Amino acid sequence: MISVIVPAYNAARTLPACLQALNNQTVPRAEYEIIVVDDGSTDDTPAVARRYGARVVTQPNAGPAAARNRGVEIARGDLLLFTDADCVPAPNWVARLSAPFADPTVQGAKGVYCTHQPELTARFVQLEYEGKYDRLRQQAQIDFIDTYSAAYRRTVFEAMGGFDSTLRINEDVEFAFRVAEAGHRLVFVPDAAVSHTHDRTPIEYAVRKFWNGYTKTRVVRRHPGKIVRDSHTPQVIKLQMALAGLGTALLAMALLFWRPVLALAGLGAWLAVAASDAPLYRKIWRRDRPVLAIAPLLVLVRALALGFGLLAGFLRLLLAWRVERET
Repeated sequence: MISVIVPAYNAARTLPACLQALNNQTVPRAEYEIIVVDDGSTDDTPAVARRYGARVVTQPNAGPAAARNRGVEIARGDLLLFTDADCVPAPNWVARLSAPFADPTVQGAKGVYCTHQPELTARFVQLEYEGKYDRLRQQAQIDFIDTYSAAYRRTVFEAMGGFDSTLRINEDVEFAFRVAEAGHRLVFVPDAAVSHTHDRTPIEYAVRKFWNGYTKTRVVRRHPGKIVRDSHTPQVIKLQMALAGLGTALLAMALLFWRPVLALAGLGAWLAVAASDAPLYRKIWRRDRPVLAIAPLLVLVRALALGFGLLAGFLRLLLAWRVERET
């Protein structure tokens, strides 16, 4: 049997579309179960889940990692599939995501996002994901899995101790790094798609990227090699963060010491960031040209938000280390 696990917190609005899609898969319904873990919701999430025939377990709010682990505890399947309550799996999602496990060497798999939103920012986010998917397609095995469309063998999941419940964001990435570093094979499944509502505005995008950077510091502290390279992140993003940080520092110095030449240099560094993602711009040109109107701004926003998030995260770790050392 296959177990599909959906963590849900105050998801009464989005959960119906998710569960309706899961109930209408090409795989016969008797071959998989749907488990919704209500993570301390204050709305009608449990009632909605029961109305769509899911097995429901409720726990005090502890975050998505703890909710997924709780779902595994009650799951009956040998194969664990994960998605989120705000995702709508395609009709063949269960079939496509479970297919690679016919190969006994495969221990985990990652699917993809799609979206049908009209907003330019959301369309940029989708094309940004697709650029990363192009990178994953070139690799026989990967080390990066997000739980919006993910699968693991139960034996490996339990042997590796499940998701780290102390992490509220990037817990899925940390687990994938851990599994890959243990020598298990993880693969990319580009036709295992779930529809999702992406960031609608540049501000939403910036906030999400900041928190991704902030929480990523705890992940790379445990897996330091991944700050250099992983199978998912384009190397150019690291260059962009460095240039964005340099440009910000130069602009700050220009304001502090009133040196126009520093301001010009800082703006030049920012412009270099905005111009530096040629592969992404080529993809946008081929797929959705109107997005080019906002793409350079969002590339700069991404570099700044990720960079400041990483800086804040590392400062928090440094402070915690000093407090721990003193006590």
